[in-house]
Amino acid sequence: MKVIFLEDVKGKGKKGEVKNVADGYARNHLLKNNLALEANNANMKTLKAKQRSDDKKAQEELDEAKALKEKIESLEVELETKSGEGGRLFGSITSKNIAEELKKHNIKVDKRKIELDEPIRSLGYTNVPVKLHHDVTATVKVHVVEQ
Repeated sequence: MKVIFLEDVKGKGKKGEVKNVADGYARNHLLKNNLALEANNANMKTLKAKQRSDDKKAQEELDEAKALKEKIESLEVELETKSGEGGRLFGSITSKNIAEELKKHNIKVDKRKIELDEPIRSLGYTNVPVKLHHDVTATVKVHVVEQ
């Protein structure tokens, strides 16, 4: 029997896949537990419409991320902090500090999306990557100045 999986089923198929499975398995387990639907014409049309809307939504998210990338890369974030001799900071600049500063420029980015390997501990310019989408990574220029 051909079925459309509504959820991931380990060893059988992923959500949205259309596969042939044994009739008894389909009737007694997949259909009964709402893990799959029978692949008839109406359900196939519904699946195709859902896939089109998902593709459209994914494209909109990608376009939104690209626009945000342009906005972030044209921006220079300036952070003031106390420092000692040789430009060494008392404390450090973390991804949380950068996210808060971006929020002041009406750019909302989760601090976990800011890919800072280790906190910034010196004065000057640092390029910090920000993962906006799995295909889009922006680079924000962070300028640390003495208070």
